[in-house]
Amino acid sequence: NDALKALKYWFEKFEIQSWWNKKVEELSKGMAQKVQFVTTILHKPDLLIFDEPFSGFDPVNTDLLKREILSLKENGATIIFSTHNMASVEELCDTISLIDRSRIVLQGNVEDIRASHATGTYKAVTRAALDLQGVEVLESKTKSRSVEYTLKATAGQDNNQLLMQIASQTEVIAFEELLPTMNDIFIDVVTSSKKQS
Repeated sequence: NDALKALKYWFEKFEIQSWWNKKVEELSKGMAQKVQFVTTILHKPDLLIFDEPFSGFDPVNTDLLKREILSLKENGATIIFSTHNMASVEELCDTISLIDRSRIVLQGNVEDIRASHATGTYKAVTRAALDLQGVEVLESKTKSRSVEYTLKATAGQDNNQLLMQIASQTEVIAFEELLPTMNDIFIDVVTSSKKQS
């Protein structure tokens, strides 16, 4: 009875009630994966292992599944997530092990890894044009009411110093450090690993 009740809940939540009497073979790959997801989480396991869970899904269903996976995580489940999609890693994972040719080449907290690969690159949106000293302007775009910069700080210059230099010249609309994506880090680490082999 509990299993039936839980199944009905998930079928309603995923809006798949019309599939109730269908065989999995009759469903598309994405629809079959939805059913597999439901049967995987139905008994509320403490440990879940997902291997490329979004393969075959459109963006709407991918988002639905991501929200459910995050909800499982928030409710205490331990999730092992295997994927080549680094955007999903950034969005869903706390800790990663990057494996290349059966070897762990990078491991740790996702945010710590991104911060450790920082390049000193910043995005600044200002009200007026800047005349910066000791800063490399990688790109600038003038818009009708602002100027958007991509900047590279010099060695030893931290974000506070850069921000103060900008703020002394004009109003700062936005300022942020541009950390490399996990995709960039993946490519860099795997490429370096191959060169060392």
